[in-house]
Amino acid sequence: MKRNLEIGRTSYSGFSLNVFSDDDCFKIHLDTLELLESVGLFCESDRALEIFEAGGCRVDYKTKNVRIPAWLVEDSVHKAPPRVLMAGRDPKHDVVLEGGRVNFLTFGEGIMVIDPYTGERRPSTKQDIGDVAKLCDALENVDVIEQTLNARDKDERVAMLHNAEATLSNTTKHQSQGADNAHQAKLAIEMAAAIVGGKDKLKDRPIISGGGCPVSPLTLPEGNTEQLIEYASVGLPCNPLSMAMAGGSTPVTLAGTMVVHNAEILAYIVMIQLVNPGNPCTYGSSTTILDLRRAVATVGCPELGMISAAVARMAHYYNIPSFVAGT
Repeated sequence: MKRNLEIGRTSYSGFSLNVFSDDDCFKIHLDTLELLESVGLFCESDRALEIFEAGGCRVDYKTKNVRIPAWLVEDSVHKAPPRVLMAGRDPKHDVVLEGGRVNFLTFGEGIMVIDPYTGERRPSTKQDIGDVAKLCDALENVDVIEQTLNARDKDERVAMLHNAEATLSNTTKHQSQGADNAHQAKLAIEMAAAIVGGKDKLKDRPIISGGGCPVSPLTLPEGNTEQLIEYASVGLPCNPLSMAMAGGSTPVTLAGTMVVHNAEILAYIVMIQLVNPGNPCTYGSSTTILDLRRAVATVGCPELGMISAAVARMAHYYNIPSFVAGT
């Protein structure tokens, strides 16, 4: 089992970046609770609406609005475990996510590659996915493999399954997945269960995890929402990850964006805990700012680093492992 070096302890024995005080975090938390309870979110999935309603939320099936009471948010956050195991096919690549430890993984998914033999820029293929998985398997500092490329030589309706098969067949590390819908998630879970010897063993040694993104502002899309339900229903780690853009899909201020981001992630954490109380999950972010001149997301800008630091601080406040974009 692998435990990376620790960072961010409050001994102040080294350099650190503290973007929020505890009072700042509490203020963002209170604003988020007000937003979730008074405004709510738009949820496309009737299946998820039923889960929210059964858990104590106010649901309007006509408008697909769900309002989450503060007590349920608090209860769900406390149920989310502070330690998450991301098991590898080989136990030597098991990764433990917990407070103060930093791990690295790939992030996707790319749709074009530079062919290493011809130098040609071309659409990515399933073969490329397998080759990248082999490369990442050999790289010591890559701890987890998220979907890296898109199998553009396969039908888009099943490309995710080809992605999962090519990655799982060529790595002994944990794979973080993202299905397009519940059906794909079920098949990916069956694939992983066959590798470890059944769903019961998969729950004990989760070699895959599921990730899903809300659509900012405050929208839970059907496909991503229902695939998270599938992963949570069998006890696999879930990574809800917001991709908000300050000045575009969220307020232009970073504080306003953090409140919307927080509401989206906490809404998914509530749903995950209603599906399976105590289910492991992470607090994810690829939130950045919108370049208002060019109308594109600016990945790698200083503001993304600021937001990622703020997200990690909020995750620490909730005692839930974080998953943030690099800069």
